[in-house]
Amino acid sequence: MTDDQTGFDRRTFLRTGAAIGAGAAIASTLTTAIGGPATAAPASGYLVGAGKGDMTGAIAGQGMMGYSDADQVADGLLQRTWARAYIIADAASGKRVLFITADIACVFTSHHQTLLVELTKRYGNTYNVHNVNVNATHNHNSCGGTSWDYAYVLAAKGHRHNSFRAEVAGLLDAVDAAHRSLGPGTVELGHAELHNASANRSLTAFTLNPTDEQRHFPNHIDPQVTALRLRRDGSTIGEITWFATHGTSLTDANFLIAPDNKGYAAYLGEQRDPNIVSAHAQTNAGDMTPNMWLRKMHPGGPTADNRTNRVIIGQRQDQAGQTALAGARSMSTAGVDSATRYVDMANVAISGHYTPHGNAARTTPAMMGAAAAATSQEDNTRSQLSFLNEGVRNEFAMALGAGSNPTPPHWIVDAQAPKAILFPLGLLPPRPWIEQTLPIQLIRIGDLVLAAIPTESTIVAGLRIRRIVADAMKVPLENVLLQGYSNGYSQYVTTPEEYVAQQYEGGETLFGRWTLCAYMQELDKMARAMTRGARLGTGPRPADHSGLQPDLLGSQPADKPHPGRRFGDVVKPAPSSARAGQTITVGFCGAYPSNKIRRGTNNRGYFVIERFTGSGWATAFDDDHVSTELTWTRPAGSTSASTTTITWHIPRGATGRYRVRYFGDAKSTSGKITSFTGTSGRIDVR
Repeated sequence: MTDDQTGFDRRTFLRTGAAIGAGAAIASTLTTAIGGPATAAPASGYLVGAGKGDMTGAIAGQGMMGYSDADQVADGLLQRTWARAYIIADAASGKRVLFITADIACVFTSHHQTLLVELTKRYGNTYNVHNVNVNATHNHNSCGGTSWDYAYVLAAKGHRHNSFRAEVAGLLDAVDAAHRSLGPGTVELGHAELHNASANRSLTAFTLNPTDEQRHFPNHIDPQVTALRLRRDGSTIGEITWFATHGTSLTDANFLIAPDNKGYAAYLGEQRDPNIVSAHAQTNAGDMTPNMWLRKMHPGGPTADNRTNRVIIGQRQDQAGQTALAGARSMSTAGVDSATRYVDMANVAISGHYTPHGNAARTTPAMMGAAAAATSQEDNTRSQLSFLNEGVRNEFAMALGAGSNPTPPHWIVDAQAPKAILFPLGLLPPRPWIEQTLPIQLIRIGDLVLAAIPTESTIVAGLRIRRIVADAMKVPLENVLLQGYSNGYSQYVTTPEEYVAQQYEGGETLFGRWTLCAYMQELDKMARAMTRGARLGTGPRPADHSGLQPDLLGSQPADKPHPGRRFGDVVKPAPSSARAGQTITVGFCGAYPSNKIRRGTNNRGYFVIERFTGSGWATAFDDDHVSTELTWTRPAGSTSASTTTITWHIPRGATGRYRVRYFGDAKSTSGKITSFTGTSGRIDVR
């Protein structure tokens, strides 16, 4: 029997709380053989594991990902970005699922394909295309240039291999930690609601949906909070919370690498208990914004500080997650299952069963609309093409010159109507500028089903997918989630009705008006196959496009210290005394921070705040702590000197004697990297 023909028996899926007993020895042998824990697997129940890895790439001189703003080039670090991995295995059958949430804007084909290759090298077929899900929190302030797709790397001024390798390394570190922690445990599921952490940024489109779907979301948002708890030996080791809101609390005016509100929510959970790996995953957040000023229809745009917004929305998600977990209970259905298929989304023939008008339809090669180039004007502080606005349709865009681009055939124009096609991404040379062969996936963990697609889906688009999967698999709707931003990235999915408005989300629905219908059809096929214990063929995977990547930023010159200074010297001293609640800064004669990417997993990072213990200095706060940040600048008139400024917002309750230690890496004219350290004067905090 081939891999694609295997699957779970439908009677097992429908059976309540059944233990399967026969495969325990297989699971135990496999776990030990591939370097996992030696603990024998139980005859039934779950094996669970959790781990995290630092995936922070270059923090300066790096185009950022999320807003597609070529001027948003990073110049420092606010907080690190992390991968959080969870393994849930059925002890009886040996089947397992690897679920990874990453604090980055997008998981691209580059991440997914490379990760699968590296996992095969380490673990054989234990983690494979069917049972691995890697998804993004859609933070808009992570490193850009980590895709193989020209549409995304050019927006970040080119491919940055150093950041890409750092992100993959962080993913692998998280998997390794989760794999090594694997042991007998339990999985619990809980639900709650959150009504004050999102707003609908595309009401014009939302109100075009049928009345019953609008009534499903009476406040125009998806308030559902779903949480999964992993326990081992009576203690919680992992928590995953799903909620739909965008990673746009930090605006495009921010130039520091950082996780957004979901990363902050995860940080709060792990600060509360460092033994728990806490992830806050996305669902159908396509039209959900964290910028609550939209609720009041404020004509002047966002008024709150974007960092404050990140904290508030993060806190609310953390609290809602804890509420859901407080009510979490063991699930009635046992086991896990998973399946993945690749679909050529540029060429899907769609049955009329899945379209609102009942007629057959089809997708087209990817086309970016004028409304997409206008950006989401509720979340961005500036449009990339100021003469464009959301809602632009054919006539206006053509008058502005959209017709000067390669003209798609009439059938594409018809299938994409009423979109004003600005960039025919799927037809541009030398190859399509985005990946069009995309993975769709179903994962079942007990009662919970994840329908995973590589998109940003609006809440009604997500609802339609959830309903069709719930119907096919005979499970309650609340236990089916749209797991967006998964295993690749292909921009947005709206309903066909929303698409007509050509708001930003419609302009970014690349494969045409019937894109959602194609996903519904393909996921319905998969769900029905899974229910009868089968898998459909996986299909051909995307090609490796890692070669011939553009780099518009180039390399930085050799480092030189400030005149009359040495690397590590203090050029702006800290005050000798301060009070808790104050903010202090220390400036060092530094070097280009991206000479060496200092991931926090196995080294000291870029700086620490140390406290004198009476017998020596010990780290009190590091470069991932919410109270610290780093900014890199070139002194006026210099192209080779650097000033590294460390900012410390002294936490309430901090007392004692502190100092700041900075760790830098200077590049010589020969290319040799030499590490150095700088130390501030003592700071007495009262």
